[in-house]
Amino acid sequence: MTDQIEFAVADGIATLTLNRPERMNAFTFEMIDAWVERIQEVRRDDAIKVLVVTGAGKAFCAGGDIVEMKDRLAQTPLQRKNELWTRIQRIPLSLEDLDKPVLMAVNGAATGAGMDLALQGDLRYAAASARFAETYVRVGLVPGAGGTWYLPRVVGVAKALELFWTADFVEGAEAEHIGLVNKVVPDEELLPHVYGVARKIAGSAMLAARLIKRAVYQGMRTDLRTSLDMISSHYAVVTAGEDHREAVDAFIEKRKPSFTGR
Repeated sequence: MTDQIEFAVADGIATLTLNRPERMNAFTFEMIDAWVERIQEVRRDDAIKVLVVTGAGKAFCAGGDIVEMKDRLAQTPLQRKNELWTRIQRIPLSLEDLDKPVLMAVNGAATGAGMDLALQGDLRYAAASARFAETYVRVGLVPGAGGTWYLPRVVGVAKALELFWTADFVEGAEAEHIGLVNKVVPDEELLPHVYGVARKIAGSAMLAARLIKRAVYQGMRTDLRTSLDMISSHYAVVTAGEDHREAVDAFIEKRKPSFTGR
């Protein structure tokens, strides 16, 4: 592992902190490898119910390190493709396979691939000082970490193209207005707010929560009939689970349910 990624688990909530503040958390291959491994750990560990991702220092993530890019200009096109496919793009693919809720706590600038990575969360909360920008065009690049897939689905095609083509910064208030983030809060309230949401989710019926996530994302890629067929199967599974039975008993007995995640 590397100290470029900090990872901690408490009360069913895992926190992954990008820890390269002297470079605005611009990622290295070492960081990416650790990041992917931690996502896999979250997936495997049933005790972890929610993942929170944030950045150390004053930035969330500045994307790829431009200084290091200079050293790779001599690579062949195939080498550059594989650099994305076999290293960087493992992050969105790993997150796609994770059916547990992922909350992004954007504490500062999220630019280039850093913005792409923020988009990969299920929920995004931003500090008032946070800024977002798809800066690829400024350095003659196309979004390499999934931005062209995520951003149109979040803000619509026209707005996404505007952000890609202009590379303009989006400040916190506008980010909330266009649906880029769920909510903007004062800087000092960001993590308390995010952990409050995370604890609420972690205390819910987690099997249902995970199947809801699957249904939403799979439903965006299928027709209505297929989606309804899938959700009927999910429904059959959760009604046989302990959490549903506990919720019914708690309602009848007029008490708060105690969920087990099963």
